[in-house]
Amino acid sequence: MQTDIRQPASTDAAPRGKSLWSGLSTPLTVIVVLLGLAFAWLNAGSLLLIFAAALFATFLDACTRALAPVLPIGRAWRLSLVVTALTGLVVFALVRGIGQVPEQARMLLRVMDAQLDVLQKKFESYGIDILGPEGARDFFHLLPEPGILFGHAQTALGTASAILVNTIFIAFLGLFLAAHPEGYRAGLLCLVPVSYRGRVREIMGEMGYVMRGWLLGQLVRTALVMLTLWLAFYLLGLPSAFLLALQAGLSNFIPYIGPLVAGVPVALVAMPLGTPMLAWAMAIYFVIQNLDGYVIGPLVHREAVQVPPAWTLVGVVILGAAFGVMGMALATPLLAIARVGVLRFYVEDWLGDRPAA
Repeated sequence: MQTDIRQPASTDAAPRGKSLWSGLSTPLTVIVVLLGLAFAWLNAGSLLLIFAAALFATFLDACTRALAPVLPIGRAWRLSLVVTALTGLVVFALVRGIGQVPEQARMLLRVMDAQLDVLQKKFESYGIDILGPEGARDFFHLLPEPGILFGHAQTALGTASAILVNTIFIAFLGLFLAAHPEGYRAGLLCLVPVSYRGRVREIMGEMGYVMRGWLLGQLVRTALVMLTLWLAFYLLGLPSAFLLALQAGLSNFIPYIGPLVAGVPVALVAMPLGTPMLAWAMAIYFVIQNLDGYVIGPLVHREAVQVPPAWTLVGVVILGAAFGVMGMALATPLLAIARVGVLRFYVEDWLGDRPAA
């Protein structure tokens, strides 16, 4: 259950109607905005990592808050328990997966590679080459270059090391932010004129609520989709059922496009087992994904994320083309907090309007 923790408007909040911007001339405001956009674009890779760390800190903070009614101890102790539990889960998953997941992954790739070979021969009979002029079946050529996928700064390190470095950075920065969130918020508020700090604090609280709502909702959706598909694929007899379910669950972090792409490995693995198996596997997959998209998703997100689907899809495509997988995965929360900022700072404070939603 999600609780709206947005702080009530402070008594020292600035009045509506251009109040936050009354001291700035329009040309200066435009210059500041353009400089901010240029800085964000030039440092987009680093800013996306920082935003991912902020999301992780939001998750730690939400778990720490949730323990408060159960364990009436200090916040530092509750955060330590959360971090210890998460670390234990990660270590357990790594120990269990070292011997099983790599072998399942190799088997999954062999099955997909063999099926692509079959499809290639069928298409070649019609004069169509779906795997390139040389018939290559290397899956890595279907992915963007590492520099596009993970940022130009990490290209020399290679994909694996870049993922490791980014993960460590996100984990430690998120832990530091979660350890003392009020201190970091107060530091940012020091840059705002005193008379406007109440309003800015209120909007920052709303943005934090949106981030918590989106992240916790996505984790619930991912867990439900993964567990349901894992059980269904296991009972159906599909090879590597766990990996198929895992990639299908994680694909929900990329709205609309992710579940469609994740259906391709399921189809490739089911094809060699016959048409009935293929039909059952795809039917189960699309039923579960549609239930998630049209029932579970709106239910768990409720009012936390109110970005229209068209804007979400546009954001996923644009950020994905510009910044790769990380941009696609973070598109929805970025749009959600951007919506809050535009509505509060621009529509309400600058234009003096009161949007209906």
